[in-house]
Amino acid sequence: MSLCEDCIKGVRHEGNPEGKWETISGVESYIGTPSGEYQTDKVLLFICDVFGPQLPNAQLLVDDFARNGIKTVAPDLFEKDGLPFDIFDSEEKRQSFDLPSWFGRHGPAASRPLLDKVISALKDQGVTTFAATGYCYGGRLVFDLAFENITSVSIGNHPSLLKSPDDLEKYFTTSRVPLLLNTCTVDEQFPPPAQSQADAIFGSGKFAHGYKREYFDGCTHGFAVRGDLSNPKVKAGKEGAFKASVDWLYQYGFGPVKNETK
Repeated sequence: MSLCEDCIKGVRHEGNPEGKWETISGVESYIGTPSGEYQTDKVLLFICDVFGPQLPNAQLLVDDFARNGIKTVAPDLFEKDGLPFDIFDSEEKRQSFDLPSWFGRHGPAASRPLLDKVISALKDQGVTTFAATGYCYGGRLVFDLAFENITSVSIGNHPSLLKSPDDLEKYFTTSRVPLLLNTCTVDEQFPPPAQSQADAIFGSGKFAHGYKREYFDGCTHGFAVRGDLSNPKVKAGKEGAFKASVDWLYQYGFGPVKNETK
């Protein structure tokens, strides 16, 4: 498994993050908590790309999920060693960064135990049900959690590090977790042939637990978290992927608390 050039490209988004940092079982995590009533026994695990939850773009998305009534936790699975943001600024910086060495330190085999620690600690705090949304690198871990049915809802945003069709077929045969894939036009990690394989394996009602794939034309791998929002198609893709994710979470029980009137 390896990453691609688009895995480390991006644009920093403007905004003021409103969440808080907490240490959960030794893992620093950025947390978005709804301001009103919410389902305290449910948490959305926000599994970041290679820039980690220190990237403001990720924090703003976590905050947005919280505004929609969903408690969201983004663990720092790279222990403050996510890729530096200034790599966005020039091709020279991207070319000079030693991505293979970084991946050797922080591949899924290294990050999964940290994620498991966070999940275990949240269970001790009373959380019983988890959803997971992963971006690029994080998409790999979303699949891994679903293979073991640890989560109850999955969202993969332009997922990286998947082997198609092997991982798709394994998901189909081992998981009971509803799957949403937010995909795009240009994606070396999850290209159109893999997208079509996913539809063939899961689509037309074959995956009884729930499957949907959204496609955002004119977008490139990374669009849902690091896309250039000055491009109308990318802006529409980023916003569309977020809306699709919230709708998917609501469909499978992660909506905000509704006060019934008599």
